[in-house]
Amino acid sequence: MNFQFSTLPSAKFLTLGKTNKFDCSRLIGTFNFQLFLALLLPMTSMADTTLTASVSNTSKTDRTGEPVVINISEYGVVTAATVTVNGTEIPSQLDDLNADKINDELCFLADVKAGESKTFTVTLSSSAEQKTYEPQVYVEMLLSNKKVKETNKQNLYISQLTVENGVNAYWMIHHHGAAFENDMVAYRIYFDHRQTVDIYGKYNRGLELKDTQFYPDDTQKAAGYGDDVLWVGSTFGVGALRGWDGEKPTMLEDVAHRTQRIVAAGPLRTIVEVVDEGWTPQPGDAPIDMHTLYTLYAGQRDCRVDATITPAAPNGQQPSPLLSTGVINVKNSTEYSDHEGLRACWGTDWPVSAKDSVGHKRETVGLGIYVPLEYIVSEEPANKDNYAFVVKPATDGRLSYRITFASDNETFGYHSDSEWYDYLKAWRRDVDQPLTVKIKN
Repeated sequence: MNFQFSTLPSAKFLTLGKTNKFDCSRLIGTFNFQLFLALLLPMTSMADTTLTASVSNTSKTDRTGEPVVINISEYGVVTAATVTVNGTEIPSQLDDLNADKINDELCFLADVKAGESKTFTVTLSSSAEQKTYEPQVYVEMLLSNKKVKETNKQNLYISQLTVENGVNAYWMIHHHGAAFENDMVAYRIYFDHRQTVDIYGKYNRGLELKDTQFYPDDTQKAAGYGDDVLWVGSTFGVGALRGWDGEKPTMLEDVAHRTQRIVAAGPLRTIVEVVDEGWTPQPGDAPIDMHTLYTLYAGQRDCRVDATITPAAPNGQQPSPLLSTGVINVKNSTEYSDHEGLRACWGTDWPVSAKDSVGHKRETVGLGIYVPLEYIVSEEPANKDNYAFVVKPATDGRLSYRITFASDNETFGYHSDSEWYDYLKAWRRDVDQPLTVKIKN
C-alpha cells in the first residue's frame, strides 16, 4: 500500500511568494552610501501595483456578497493585496491554485444593487504580507486517529493525500474526505471510487465543522449544531462527477493515482481539488487525467464545480468521454426540471443506513444542480437512485456546473418544495447574469 500525504502548512500558508532580496555586494566601492540609500528607499513603492476594478450588475436583482475574482498572474509575484470601496477596506483573499508558491488569483465579495456599478481599488504588493481577516469559511482534511475515540476530536490534520490504484482511502480519512463550509451549508467529498458529494445541514448560521468534524455529539446536538442530513449510498449525492457507459453512471474505478488537496482555506472561499490521474473511464479507452475544483464562497449556498479533462481528445483522435452527474432521488421526493440544465428535488429520508439510524431522525432536504446547456448531452429519466444528466466537456476539456442544497432544519432557509423551486429559478437567473468586471491598471 503506497500513499503520500502532507500536513497542513502554518497559518501563513496563503501568503505565498518570493521575498525580494537586494544584493548590495556589487555596490561596495562603486556607489557612495547616499546613492545606495537613494536606490534602496524607492523599492517598496516600486513593488506596489494599483488596479481599478469596475464591477457592474446588469441584472434586475440586487447582489449581496457576490464573488469577484481577478487573475493576477500577469503582475508577477504578489504577496499581499488591499481592496477598498469608497475609501473603506474590505476583506480579500489571495490563492495559489497550482502550488507553485506564486499567487494566481485575488477574490473579494461585492454588494452591488440591480443596475448599479461600483469601483473597487486594488493594491497589489510583492513585499508585504497579506492581512489576516476574520474567517467566513472553513475546510479540513484529517487522517483517522485510532487512539482518539471521539469522532469530533480528531487531530491528524493534513492538506493533501495521494493514493495509488487499488488503495481505498475512504476509511483512513476522517469523515471520509475533505469537508468544507460557510455559515449556511457544509459539504464533504468521499475519497473513494464514488467521489460522492455529501451534505451537512445546519439549524443556525455559523461555522461548525471545526467543533463537530461532521459528527456532532449529543451535547452539540442539544445546543443546536447541525448534522449529516442525507444518505447517499452509491448515488450522485449532490452533483458527483462520474463516467457514463451509454446506459448508466460508472464509478471512477481504474485510476492510477487519486488525490484530494486543500487549495484554499479562506477567509472568503475554500477550494478543494480532486485529481483522478490516469483514469480509464471505460475498458478500451485511453487514460485521461481529470482535475476537479470544488469552490465554496462565504455567504453563498451553492458550490461551484470546475473540471478539466486532459488530454481533451486522447491520442488526438478519440473524443472526450461522456460523463454523468446529477442529484440523488431522495425517497418520496418531488422533482423539478426546466429541461434547460436546472434539476432539483425535495424529499424526506433517513440520513444514514438503517443499522445506524438510532439517534437520528428523518431529514427533509432540497437538492439542486445547474449544468449549462453547452455541456449537456441528455437529461435522463429519473430512476430509483438519481436524477441524472449525461454531460460532455467542451472542446478544450473544461466542464463547469453548480450544485446546491437546503435543509428543512434551517431557521434561515426553505421549508417546502414550492419555496425551494422558486429559489432555484431565481438562482439560475443570477448564475446566468454574472457581474461584469473590468480591470484598469
